[in-house]
Formats: sequence, structure tokens, C-alpha cells
Amino acid sequence: MLLTETGFAMTTPSLESSVRERYAAAAEQREVALCCPVSYAPRFLERIPLEILEKDYGCGDPSRHLLPGDTVLDLGSGGGKICYIAAQIVGAAGHVIGVDFNEPMLALARKYQTAMADTLGYANVEFRRGRIQDLQLSLDRLDAKLAGAPVSSAHDWLSLDETIEQLRQSAPLIESSSIDVVVSNCVLNLVKTADRDQLFDELFRVLKPGGRAVISDIVASRDVPEPLQKDATLWSGCVSGAFREDQFGRAFEAAGFVGVEILERQAEPWQVIEGIEFRSLTLRAYKPLASVETQDGCEVIYRGPWAVAIDDTGAELPRGERVPLTDSQRAQLALPPYRDHLIWSGEFQPVPASDCCGPGGSTGDCCEPTVVSLDF
Repeated sequence: MLLTETGFAMTTPSLESSVRERYAAAAEQREVALCCPVSYAPRFLERIPLEILEKDYGCGDPSRHLLPGDTVLDLGSGGGKICYIAAQIVGAAGHVIGVDFNEPMLALARKYQTAMADTLGYANVEFRRGRIQDLQLSLDRLDAKLAGAPVSSAHDWLSLDETIEQLRQSAPLIESSSIDVVVSNCVLNLVKTADRDQLFDELFRVLKPGGRAVISDIVASRDVPEPLQKDATLWSGCVSGAFREDQFGRAFEAAGFVGVEILERQAEPWQVIEGIEFRSLTLRAYKPLASVETQDGCEVIYRGPWAVAIDDTGAELPRGERVPLTDSQRAQLALPPYRDHLIWSGEFQPVPASDCCGPGGSTGDCCEPTVVSLDF
């Protein structure tokens, strides 16, 4: 699978430990240098404890793209700010899960769970400990196993390896196809290069078909030189691990996502180092719907404005012309990024409630495409 940034192999283990240690310290004492400032809707912030707000480190606001009723997974949830904003947006019918491997940050987030539930009038947030590139392994469950069977020999280590695999299979941290929306705020760049293919595979695995990833992260205007990548301070500061901008979306495509679109892009760079511009970018991508065989034919007309549109499979949709769809094309083009650009004929298979209308289902224009007869 495609590696998603410069391609230099990460051989030093110090980068991950530097991230862990720096953010552990930042859970105790605010560090203004971590990531870049972002504005959030005041109506959501006023219900969140000041301690969480002061120790939040991000570069975007993926929460503004959530919907009522969503089941949300926040990767690298830190002190819980995005989770507690999401809790207000998705409401009592929704659910929010934060995942982080940093115990001090998790302690900060969990500290206010009861108070936030009392404030909101419902409890819909939980925090789990794990690495975002391995959403099958619960580190809390692993700790419990290690407490009863410490590792003191190679034999113990081999047994531990078997135990870890059993935990992944029997009690995964996040179940496959269980999440409507995965969000993350300036965290993916902190994952070491060697683990990034696995990271995107895990993103894909946990989403329901038709589910979406909304990711805010730092991107670089060109490849980050290897010496900068080896700088633990720059790496943990969300700088030298930045994805190259033109490769960020390709990483999602390589993992199987479709409908990749840039939602927000910081106009002015956050930092410029050695002539490289680093800025915040928010991207959305969809896990394809399962293809369902039908007996009914389906044709679409591309509305324009471009003369020809090309979908993610390479199929051309000339403006104003009828184009018959295969079942797999129909499943893909039914997703929100595409459907409103098309005039549909025949019986339409609507998108799942996990996106447009919320898991509880709904009615109204949001849930229905434009269906127009093609008989002229």
C-alpha cells in the first residue's frame, strides 16, 4: 500500500516515546507550541470545563461535520475536547468514543465524564486506551493480562504475543464496521511512518459501509527532509511528521476510501521551516457502500458544470448524457459527495442513515436524491 508522506523509514523508537512524554507533560501544564490555534463554536465550549479547553491541542475542527445520531470515534482524543463537543452535536441518540494511548490525557478526559453527563442530561461519551494505528488492541485489557503474567523471559514474550493476538480477535478495542464517523484533530501526523499503512487500514476497518472519515491534520508543501523527521521535538510538535499535501488524500484512496474531498485548507501557512510550508487541512473520505445486485436498470445524467466528470473508478460521465450504471457504480455514486451532481432514473437505493439522516433514520430532502424521469 502507498506510504503517505516522504517515504523515509522510521528506524528510531524515540519518536513515539517523545510524543507520549510531551503530551503527558502537556496534560499537566499547557504548552502553547503544540499545533495551531483553532476557533470553535462558543455554544459548545461554554459547557466544557476550562481545564480541558486549556490543554487541548489541535489544528482544525472536524466536529462541525458531524450529525445528530452519529456514532463517532475520535482518534487521539487527548483531554476530550472534541469528544465533548461531539457529544452535544450527536445528542442522546448518538455515541462518542475517544481513543488515546496517553494515560495522563485519558485521566484528564475521564475526570469530567460524570460532570459532563450531568450538564448535558445524558451520558454518551467513553474513553478507551489504545494506539490509533492498532484499534484492535485494548491497552487496558493488556495491562490486566500483564498484571497476572509478567514478562521475564523469551518464553514469556512469545506467550504474550499469543495473548495480544487473542485480545485483538476476541475483544477488539473497536469492532469492525461499527462507526459512522471517524474524526481526528492533528494526530495522524504523530504516527511513525512505518505504521501509517496500518493506520489507514484501521480507519477503513472500523467504519460502517457508507461511513466517513473527517480528519484535520498538518500537511507540508513538499517532502520533509530526513534530518527534520528525526528531530523528536519537531515531530512531537506536529511539524516534521506532516503528510505531503498532495499525498494526504492518496493515502485514503490507497486504503479503499472514495469520495475524498478537501473541506477546509488554511490559507496562510502555520509555520515555514527551511522553505517548507506547514498548514492545516481538513479532509473527508467515505467507505464505499456494499454493492447490491438489482434487476432494475439505473441511468444517471451528470448535471455539470464540467464537460466531463470522472469518478474514482475512472468511469467518465459526460455532461448532459445518459450513462448506465453497474451495481457497484450505483453504490458508490449514491454517496453524498456524488449524488447531488447527478440526475437519477429508476429505483434509487438511498444512502445509509449513518451519513445523511442519522442512525435513527429521518425523512425530508436530506435523505432523498433528486429523481427525474429521463423519458423526453
